Amino acid sequence: MTLLEILEKTKDNLIISDAFTKADSVLNHKDYKNIACSVSGGADSDIMIDICEKIKPHGVHYVWFDTGIEYQATKEHLKYLENHYDITIEREKAVKPVPLSNKLYGQPFISKYASQMIHRLQINNFDWKDEPYEVAIQKYPNCRGALKWFNNMYSDKRFSYSRFNISGQKYLREFLIAHPPTFPISDKCCTGAKKDVSKKYIKEHDIDLMLVGIRKAEGGVRAGAYKNCFSNEGKYKTTNQYRPIFWFSDADRKEYEELFNIKHSKCYTEYGLKRTGCAGCPYGKDFDDELKMLEHHEPNLCKAVKNIFHDSYEYTRQYRAFRKEMENKECKNKKEIDT
Repeated sequence: MTLLEILEKTKDNLIISDAFTKADSVLNHKDYKNIACSVSGGADSDIMIDICEKIKPHGVHYVWFDTGIEYQATKEHLKYLENHYDITIEREKAVKPVPLSNKLYGQPFISKYASQMIHRLQINNFDWKDEPYEVAIQKYPNCRGALKWFNNMYSDKRFSYSRFNISGQKYLREFLIAHPPTFPISDKCCTGAKKDVSKKYIKEHDIDLMLVGIRKAEGGVRAGAYKNCFSNEGKYKTTNQYRPIFWFSDADRKEYEELFNIKHSKCYTEYGLKRTGCAGCPYGKDFDDELKMLEHHEPNLCKAVKNIFHDSYEYTRQYRAFRKEMENKECKNKKEIDT
């Protein structure tokens, strides 16, 4: 199928047709000698591969980074993709797999940013007291950023709150003071399992353009960090990052799937998951439902992640129960005031 034929087929959806036009311009640019496409096995990744294979850029590398806790369904889907498109997907082991990172640094909790801040406080032996920043900074002079987070000192002119404050997670400050963490917490599982191995691959293969399946519609810190589909990511400005489906909404993705008959992994079609990635990730708001699914479809993996993230799961459940109790009290007090 030629580009003109693709544009004719997608003419009723300008987001999709524009994605192909942009992809053709970027992927076939003379300045890019070594292009790598990061394959996750997820739905967005499937569409990104399909775009690449329709554009046919010269010398693209497809690479999958094994975090150490991947679905068997994802591994099977990689084989399907290789057969379907007649491509090779390189498998790269994590610099530090998730289980090892958890042992060395701590378990993830609530969100990457919150985990990072809690980790900084923990390594400074923070006592989790409710005291002003001016008092706390005297005790922990090397922990300014995390203390500002804990004391809600960051401001954002666009909103009444800042996502860089602990108040972004309702009642989390009160919870940590009432129930200080008894196990190490950290966001470094993603660093060793994804970021570091990606950097290593880019350096070893002299990659000058990296493709990733990030969509703005996903929301969250990952998508929010970018304003458009293209950016420079290299420390010495040698590697660019291109996000071919950055502007795709959920509806656009669904229309693309129907137009080009995209087949996704069993994680979506049989397991009922809405996202893939590290199995049982504690950052997921529905991790309990995911664990039930894993128990049914991949019991060995389920047993493994329960062991790896046990403390985080329990602490998250405790926090959610605490938050619900505080919200009920808040609602009750409001009703009493109104009456």
